[in-house]
Amino acid sequence: MKSFACDVCARSLYFENSVCVHCESKVGYDRDRRQMRARGESPGCRNLRVSGCNWIPEDGETYCFACRLTRTRPSDADVEGLDQFWTAEKSKRRLVFELDELGLPIVPRVGDKGLAFDLLSSANEHVVTGHADGVITLDLAESDIVHREQLRLDLDEPYRTMLGHFRHEIGHYYQQVLVTGSTFEERCRERFGDERADYQEALDRHYQHGAPDGWQKTHISKYATMHPWEDFAETFAHVLHIRDTLQSAAEFGLTVPAAVSAMRFSDVVVGIWIPISIALNQINRSMGKEPLYPFVLAPPVVAKLQLVSDVISHARRKHVADGSLARA
Repeated sequence: MKSFACDVCARSLYFENSVCVHCESKVGYDRDRRQMRARGESPGCRNLRVSGCNWIPEDGETYCFACRLTRTRPSDADVEGLDQFWTAEKSKRRLVFELDELGLPIVPRVGDKGLAFDLLSSANEHVVTGHADGVITLDLAESDIVHREQLRLDLDEPYRTMLGHFRHEIGHYYQQVLVTGSTFEERCRERFGDERADYQEALDRHYQHGAPDGWQKTHISKYATMHPWEDFAETFAHVLHIRDTLQSAAEFGLTVPAAVSAMRFSDVVVGIWIPISIALNQINRSMGKEPLYPFVLAPPVVAKLQLVSDVISHARRKHVADGSLARA
């Protein structure tokens, strides 16, 4: 995440600010400029009071680009669901910001094509978090820290956050959009395995027997061992984890941005990310908290991270070349 400043008084702003706490100017995130700016008397996004959205809509729109990606949300009568929706949308806006930074195409859903989010409350219905042909469904109960932590313990996971869910599920979407039928398809099969393997059989096997012995030598998480689709999505999520955290570190002077941008991603991971993540883990422990990044990146995992980074870089170059990436 970038650091931002108020264009009225030059004081620091957070990405979620809708008002500058120093000069009290109304501010919002301008996606076209990729900057926070004063919005004057503009009412801002219609979801400001519903989900805390501080993004500035495009001309003629009442909802911003990020909000329009959400196809389904809790009803106004669902007080608990709307509280959880607020948390989920905050994470989704960070996801969209990073996808823009990476230069990945974000095509809003029209008919049965494009991307959409169904953010559903499981208080009154059964909700399964997942991705299906461009529609990402998330259980808003995951916004509740107690519920999420209990699931993390039950599933023996080292890390579980709402932003992590968004990054994982968008990985499924981009595998379908950027890898299937492309020159990367065979390379991904060689590295992650054949995604044509029966998914239900893999799911049943995983929850019956768990991850195979020695999984840490080849996979980034236990869940990644279940099926090649999950391995790709988990790896994609970690590319986003690493890039976003390193951008934040660079914005606050902890790394050198030029060095990061000039290196292969695998070299960034080994030479910069692993040392800084170790330091961040120790800082967390100094505050009596769990490690910030509780993962071991074996050489085969680093190679998978590089391949996903190659897929992302190729997509960015393609969209810059054909002129469809207006915000590159």
